[in-house]
Amino acid sequence: MTDNNHKFGDLIMTQGTSNYFQSDSDFKSRFSLLKDKIREFFNLKNINFLFGSGTSSGAIPTMDGLFKELKFDEEKEIAEKTEFERIVNKVGKNLEATLEVMYSARTYYGGIQTDDDHVGEFKELYNRLIHRIEEYIFNSINVDMDKETSKNVLEYYKTFYQKIALRNKDLSRIRIFTTNNDLFNETALDSLNIHYINGFGGGLRKYFNPALFNYTWSKRMDTSIDKYEPVENMVYLYKIHGSINWHETDHKMNNYFNIEELSPQQLSPKKSALVYPTPTKQDKSLGVPYVDLFREFQNKLLEPHSVLFIIGYGFNDRHVNDIIYRALATNSTINVVIFGKKPTDPEKAKKPIFFINDNRIFTISGKVWNEKQDESGIITKTEERTINYFDYIVDELLPNLDSFRKEENMLEAFVKQLNETKSE
Repeated sequence: MTDNNHKFGDLIMTQGTSNYFQSDSDFKSRFSLLKDKIREFFNLKNINFLFGSGTSSGAIPTMDGLFKELKFDEEKEIAEKTEFERIVNKVGKNLEATLEVMYSARTYYGGIQTDDDHVGEFKELYNRLIHRIEEYIFNSINVDMDKETSKNVLEYYKTFYQKIALRNKDLSRIRIFTTNNDLFNETALDSLNIHYINGFGGGLRKYFNPALFNYTWSKRMDTSIDKYEPVENMVYLYKIHGSINWHETDHKMNNYFNIEELSPQQLSPKKSALVYPTPTKQDKSLGVPYVDLFREFQNKLLEPHSVLFIIGYGFNDRHVNDIIYRALATNSTINVVIFGKKPTDPEKAKKPIFFINDNRIFTISGKVWNEKQDESGIITKTEERTINYFDYIVDELLPNLDSFRKEENMLEAFVKQLNETKSE
């Protein structure tokens, strides 16, 4: 879609802590200003996106949803269920906090040098419990792409890439950073025949090599001389928390990096290189390949004339947040556009970016709807959508970069005809 078909809306956009719109402006004029501003950002040289779990939430449960759906076998997993419930009673119904306690307990009991059978039993219990939950999370992420819910989410990813992948060859290729472990990005890109670099290279076996992020796809322009230009339909994909198809391998073909990319048919949670959602994920993200991926994230945000669009991310990862804050503290030409509702004051300390009065920080949120009046005069809302959700952003807010190329072709055609006319 290109035109917003909703007649009513509550659109909120801030620049720093100030309202971006005039207080008396109507929804239609606000929406037009918003689209103009986003289009303006797309003229910057360096465009970056940060995807969080919200972009795939239509097919993959959130952490709250995962907690609610986690079940234990009442007969075979009595000890695991009892210990899990004991931890939940202390830390609350939070899967991240629960896993954190389990990791700490496993480390504690694993470090005790003793012949006490009880210590060994506790260590084994936490090993089983952690493996059970990690496998559950892995299987929840590894969704069937043929399911109806997955197809719907995949269509939005495909539309997203159809709109943004084609870009002027004189500008940097668009870069997607994501904390998601699923395969929606890769599936969408493959189905559209869009080239992408994700840090893996090789033939029979694909290993991680961060040097590949310095490469690009190019095409030869002249067969008689070595003249090349970048291909237009290419993006960079950085999965900063790993992927369900990344596998820690002991294979000796690669002498340093031990992360291999597998086909979807080979997936298994046993040696998966995921960063599971716990506070200790920051510690794991300091190892290979995450240190390289986070370095790329940091370096790209320090490039001049950059914009970072943040979609579906809740600012719950301290390491990711620190990189964004560091970029804002050192790069005066970066803009950060957050699609998300401003949190409440109690969350101010955890999510300070929403409360900082800096003109480089934009937040966008709200809802749109139509109205229907029944015979008795009662008005109800219909076709309600959330402005800061991935589906609406893709449908209504993102400019179609392919249209830019058509405009360029039109201008080139005019100049060509003008020159031909002059030479007659």
